[in-house]
Amino acid sequence: MTRKLEISKHKLVPQHEILSEEEAMVLLDKLNISRGQLPKTYKNDPMVKKIKATVGDIIRITRKSNTAGESYYYRVVIEP
Repeated sequence: MTRKLEISKHKLVPQHEILSEEEAMVLLDKLNISRGQLPKTYKNDPMVKKIKATVGDIIRITRKSNTAGESYYYRVVIEP
């Protein structure tokens, strides 16, 4: 019997979500950067595939911390 691991439910995997184009523009304007200046993640990353993100999408990663509460990290999806 083979069980399939649901990676998005694992306690060590932070929440991933795709920003809308409007949210992405607000973020880039707020940070005064271009999309290419964001840290990158590959389109074949397991969580990127799970949320069905495409090349060029910006992903918000919400990490929980005992000291900071929640912190947000942003990545742009690229080809490997």
